[in-house]
Amino acid sequence: MKQPEDVQLSREEGEALIERIERNALSAEDRRILVKVLTFYFWLVFALREAKLSLKRLKALVFGEKPKKPKPPSSGGTASGGSETQTRASQGGQSPASASPAAEKPPRPGHGRQGADVYRAAQTVGCRHEELAVGERCPACGRGQLYRLPPGVEMRLDGNALLSAVRYELEKLRCSACGQIFTASVPAATGTEKYSARARAVLALARYYLGVPWYRLEGFQALVGVPVPDATQWDQTEIVGDSAYPIFKYLERMAAQGEVIFQDDTPQRVLAVIEENQQAAAQARANGASEAAARTGMQTTALIVQVGERRICLYYTGRRHAGENLEALLTQREPQRDKPLVMSDALSSNNAEEAGLIRCHCLAHGRRKFSELAEDFPAESAVVVEALKAVYDHDEEARDKQLSAQERLAYHQTYSEPLLRTLKTWLEEQTAQRLVEPNSSLGKAIAYILGHWESLTRFLLEPGAPLDNNTAERALKLCIRQRKNSLFYATEHSAYIASLLTSVIATCVHAGVNALEYLVALQEHRQEVFAHPSAWLPWNYPAALAPS
Repeated sequence: MKQPEDVQLSREEGEALIERIERNALSAEDRRILVKVLTFYFWLVFALREAKLSLKRLKALVFGEKPKKPKPPSSGGTASGGSETQTRASQGGQSPASASPAAEKPPRPGHGRQGADVYRAAQTVGCRHEELAVGERCPACGRGQLYRLPPGVEMRLDGNALLSAVRYELEKLRCSACGQIFTASVPAATGTEKYSARARAVLALARYYLGVPWYRLEGFQALVGVPVPDATQWDQTEIVGDSAYPIFKYLERMAAQGEVIFQDDTPQRVLAVIEENQQAAAQARANGASEAAARTGMQTTALIVQVGERRICLYYTGRRHAGENLEALLTQREPQRDKPLVMSDALSSNNAEEAGLIRCHCLAHGRRKFSELAEDFPAESAVVVEALKAVYDHDEEARDKQLSAQERLAYHQTYSEPLLRTLKTWLEEQTAQRLVEPNSSLGKAIAYILGHWESLTRFLLEPGAPLDNNTAERALKLCIRQRKNSLFYATEHSAYIASLLTSVIATCVHAGVNALEYLVALQEHRQEVFAHPSAWLPWNYPAALAPS
């Protein structure tokens, strides 16, 4: 429905129109305005029903206003004292890099031509001169001899279905005397199974990396003339999950020893669990209870673990929250190891056995609470947003300088801690001097920051502590993509296979490993993988493939 023309009416004009309506004395112009108002009403109802709109977007639609970026308060001061505090913050914790005018950053690389080295999986075909060879006389000058240079490179890209098929027609011969039939054999390289290991790996990647549901893959394959039923796709992908199972369990044991763990949840649907919930609710009603006592929610948890130089991605789908999945993982942690740093948002569902870890809370969540209030409280929001922006600038400087964990800690203590100390004083003044209503949105945002101050600023106390939980939130996009395309899992077993394969694929992505070749190798060497999974991890399996 197209957005209608705006209706511009002042309060006085609106009251006069209402009075004419009550007196039944409408003019032609009044009727035209009423038609526009009703049209706008129906459009607004349609927009609210068909879309999920934030308040800022709704204001922009109705009033034509775009959300404004928060600006620092002017030097003249405000009622909240924000400008004075921000001036102190900018003077107290400015790093040498930010004190001078920032050098212009180079533009990000665009989407132009890619070099030939990018195509690591490309087949190489050598092309020789048909008429010339090394050592022959030059056909141009007739004096010199030809010698070899590094080859030139040309790329050609082709297209195929996800699964292609080869039809082998086996010649049959029959004896005219005895009737014995002799049938030719298929080439030995084709194997004995109808679906190759590569075909299964392609299906696993299409489902759990691209997020394409089985029925859509079935339709695509039928469209290109190689039909594969959705049930068959699941059967073949389950074989990949079976081959990758020991790798997943070994990655769990490795992740339990990690130094930094990012955790987060996203809602998920499992039809079998939904059916169990409905049966439990019906049983509870039959027994006279108001509701079932068992938990009904379902979610997918992402645990992204830094283990030395490696990053391991683990996903779990079911009834358990992120904190419960983390607690189960840490039961495999060696007792002599130091407590891990665990980053999450401040939801209670992320809590595990807190005595056995060092909890960090996401600074980006705290900043977001103020950036969302920029339109209603521009001066106050700008104080917090600008102070935290400076902290992130310092963290980026430390990353650009490739500082160690201890050097990064000292850098933040030198340049970020004065900023945050000043910010905390200002936040406490807003509450102590009753400059902010505690139950207002701004008061709640301030209470959130102050209530979690220690865990939000853990990077000022612990080497290697992250600032935010963006790593886990980005990792969950892989599962969100699957949920949006496929809506649900049928059973808890299919959800487990999805979690297992998504974990292995995502770990391959972070390790820079070709996930397709890796899944093929796991299937072709299944016995060796089960016997020695440590030799078949994404970053070391080529050594296991090499001939001894």
